[in-house]
Amino acid sequence: MIPQHISRRDALKNLSCGFGYLAATGIAQQAAAASIPNPLATKLPHIAQRAKRVIFLFMAGGVSQVDSFDYKPKLEKEDGRLRDFSDPRIMARSGTQSTNRVMKSLWEFKQRGQSGAWVSDLFPHMANHVDKMCIIRSMHTTGVAHGPATLFLHTGANNFIRPSVGAWVNYGLGTEDQDMPGFVSLCPSMTNGGPRNYGNAFLPAAYQGTAIGRAGMKATELSIKNLHNDMLSQVHQHRQFDLLQAVNQEQAQRLPGNTELEAVINSYELAWRMQANAPEVLDISKESRATKNLYGIDEKRTDNFGRQCLMARRMAESGVRYIQVNYAHKYDNVENPSWDQHNDMPEHKIHATAVDKPISGLLTDLKQRGLLDDTIVWWGGEFGRTPYAQAGGTGRDHNPEGFTIWLAGGGFSPGIVYGSTDEYGFAAVENRVHMHDLHATILHQLGLDHKRLTYRHEGRDFRLTDVFGNVVHDIIA
Repeated sequence: MIPQHISRRDALKNLSCGFGYLAATGIAQQAAAASIPNPLATKLPHIAQRAKRVIFLFMAGGVSQVDSFDYKPKLEKEDGRLRDFSDPRIMARSGTQSTNRVMKSLWEFKQRGQSGAWVSDLFPHMANHVDKMCIIRSMHTTGVAHGPATLFLHTGANNFIRPSVGAWVNYGLGTEDQDMPGFVSLCPSMTNGGPRNYGNAFLPAAYQGTAIGRAGMKATELSIKNLHNDMLSQVHQHRQFDLLQAVNQEQAQRLPGNTELEAVINSYELAWRMQANAPEVLDISKESRATKNLYGIDEKRTDNFGRQCLMARRMAESGVRYIQVNYAHKYDNVENPSWDQHNDMPEHKIHATAVDKPISGLLTDLKQRGLLDDTIVWWGGEFGRTPYAQAGGTGRDHNPEGFTIWLAGGGFSPGIVYGSTDEYGFAAVENRVHMHDLHATILHQLGLDHKRLTYRHEGRDFRLTDVFGNVVHDIIA
């Protein structure tokens, strides 16, 4: 029975309990907010770490190894002769061995640097840096078409939706700067894997890549969408953000352990912090004239990719863990990625000119700033090209059997050439390195054991290298 008369003393005593409850509720909400882990927080590596970050320079379409870094004198001697090549792509079509016309390189090779590595005139600026490079001439991969091979390069699989390399690195190490995303892809293509190439798949959403721009977009237009709000003042935006976070925290308290909700909350917080930091990182206007010249900025043929490479260096300085710089020519389409010259090999020169000086500038800039030692620079495409002319023409077909990539910095042995292809440059034959092996080795240099970097999904532990891959210790300094 409720008493009809309550003394002031009893009323105050009962109310004081209510005040305590309100205070306890507030403390509990704060504790709940604090209990939501930041998935991008810096994490300890599994093993000794030689590199902190990666800059991947993706040459979509497949650079011809026999026209760039894999000198084959036999191609000159047998230019125009018919030879049989065990090309699985041709054999799948005809069911027989493929007989094709040998085609020599269109560019002259020279030995460069103290290491004496052979590099063609296709890349005169990059050739000056061979003593910084670990050139792997024995790469081979899975997939003979651009879509499967590109997806395999980025995710380690071409038949299921798997997390991308950058997402795995983000998941394994977190970011060095909480005000920037851990994984950024500059000007990614929407084809041949598209968003899956920088996606998180079944990893928590926080680890997906942040795409800036798209293939073919001018670098002067690159920005992160919706980063600015010109309709509200900073005070109003802050009040709006606080209200949104309060609602989110209440949801998180009601749904503890909901990783998707936690990822959304963390993404809002990151986006808020990025407003004050990302525009500065992407703005290269304050860079010196000498630095811009180094990258070929404001030069017609090199300006676009030069700006992307300079942005990549600025992101590396700001703590972004994995930065992918995608080269895409303005005339690219689904059928013909940049380096995909099936019937016009001279066009390789157009693309080489666009990227050669900017990449050389990036290596020089990283070195002089002391960043190259703990930054892995990875250059390459999804596969190479054949040593024979396609359909008797002036181009080269896809070649996953043997191709070249190079690595610089990050504890890799500088000035070495590892592995080799056969005398025609068609198939890797000595110290073969599969794409799984490359993934395992890059993770190793970042301090991540590829066998321990796993995520449980649908009752199974998944990893980037699946059940394959070996660290290539011979290329580690």
